[in-house]
Amino acid sequence: MKRIRIYSVVLVGMIAMLNTSCKDWLQEPSPGVTKLEDFFTSGATADQTVVAAYVPLMWEFNSTYFSEWFIGDVMSDDALKGGQNIGDMADVYDMENWKTNTNSSFLLDYYRAQYQGVGRCNLALTNIPGMELDDYLKARATDSITAGATTNVKERLIGEAYFLRAYYYFRLVRVFGSLPKVDFVIESSEKWNQPAATVDALFDFIIADLKNAESRLWSKSVYEQAAYQNQMGRATKEAAWAMLQKVYLYMASPYWQEKRGKTDKAECLAEAKQWGAKVINVAATKGLFALTDYSKLFTLAEENGRESVFEIQYMAEQTSDYGEGFGFTRGTFSSILTRSRAKKYGEGWGFNHPTQNLYDEFETNDTRRDYSIFNPKTFDNETEERYLGSPYLNRKLMFIAYYDYDKDSIAYTGLDHATRGPLNNKQIRYADVLLMQAEICAESGDVAGATTYLNEVRSSRSMATYPGYTFTTTTPSTGDALIDAIRHERRMELAMEGHRWFDIVRWGNAKETMDAYKKTESEEAVKHMSEFVKGKHELLPLPSKEIDLQPDLKSEPWYN
Repeated sequence: MKRIRIYSVVLVGMIAMLNTSCKDWLQEPSPGVTKLEDFFTSGATADQTVVAAYVPLMWEFNSTYFSEWFIGDVMSDDALKGGQNIGDMADVYDMENWKTNTNSSFLLDYYRAQYQGVGRCNLALTNIPGMELDDYLKARATDSITAGATTNVKERLIGEAYFLRAYYYFRLVRVFGSLPKVDFVIESSEKWNQPAATVDALFDFIIADLKNAESRLWSKSVYEQAAYQNQMGRATKEAAWAMLQKVYLYMASPYWQEKRGKTDKAECLAEAKQWGAKVINVAATKGLFALTDYSKLFTLAEENGRESVFEIQYMAEQTSDYGEGFGFTRGTFSSILTRSRAKKYGEGWGFNHPTQNLYDEFETNDTRRDYSIFNPKTFDNETEERYLGSPYLNRKLMFIAYYDYDKDSIAYTGLDHATRGPLNNKQIRYADVLLMQAEICAESGDVAGATTYLNEVRSSRSMATYPGYTFTTTTPSTGDALIDAIRHERRMELAMEGHRWFDIVRWGNAKETMDAYKKTESEEAVKHMSEFVKGKHELLPLPSKEIDLQPDLKSEPWYN
């Protein structure tokens, strides 16, 4: 599958320079230095600037590994940290056991990677709108796209920058809550120190960026044309719609209503519903999206396919290797991070062990379990390969072609280097859109709509439709059978894809869910857990090094 070749370019050095806050010489012109107004003179530069803005999405390593699933899976009831022992990735050990402190290397790297992305988007949005069209941009605008084709490439690039800035801020706010809102290029030390914006202001900012994006972005259908297939992987109009659906759903949720200080649930659900309906409509009328074979979803063949709404693009190429700092590889570390430590099963590093609690919630005939959770039959070193009682591994990220559980036979997809995993990270799938729409309908009192969307997912997975099946779960009941079924389905359909933690937080029952989970966990795992504090542990603390750099930035008081 062709995809956009996302990579760092020469301008990244300039971006890093612009984001440096304590160099006095930045404020004085120097001989031989290219000025921004001279740099942004060609369409090629505009394109390269936007391409560079995608790059921090890929980053998973700096001073430590910081894949987002360490939060989304491991902090929830879906997974244990794993690794060689409890000391392997100690920062994540603290996170999953409610012992996080402000000097976490994981949180510092994660925070800075997202703000690097924001900075690159700001550079694009500051400079591209004022650029004149040149032959580069005109040559890439054809009559097959839309009317006014000579301007839509430039507008598309601006739309991508808006989408990406919103995406980075959404990642930040749902992990940290209140933090600085920066919508300009930081080019001097005077602009570096920024106070934290309110959560409500950040959500409004994200929504505004997504609406600016969706009006400019191209449809996924454009990238399916032969002339544009090598650009597959760029943000699309439909991806912006799905994100608007998701962000409004978050805004309507109990936890984020409280954090925003608002009681506008009905209005937010109405907005979420209309944006989700747009995605579902193009799936029905244009065939842009569909639920596909679950057994093949997490393979190279299905990258950017019918079930894909937005993916982080990765590729294996020979320059990927260990290095210093962000951005030295275009491959993903997740494959090697999540593979079994046993040589037979990939000789990986054994992180992200699914819990028995998750394994047991799958209905007995649900084949998704075995395509989500890898259950090894043999061990080279059981002490290292079974983590606090769990032998399971995240199969979705392991990048294996085939496994026969009966014969314990594996068709192993090799990696020529740990840094060169080529498998994309599916951030938004069509199944996610349908289940969000089911939840939106259920919360709005539209029982028929909710049931339809829930059953569309279940039917495609050869599962009994609602109502008429039972399931066992430790997630606290809402008292509404349909909503409980939708929440169960999200856990099963999206298992080990990094959604679970953010779901239970927004539902407002993280404390209750984690307490119930704790009762089902192994004795050796429970002894490491501290008490989950409601109103505190739903968010993570801002990194102390960032607070030291920005005196006006304050961490949440309960983490001081």
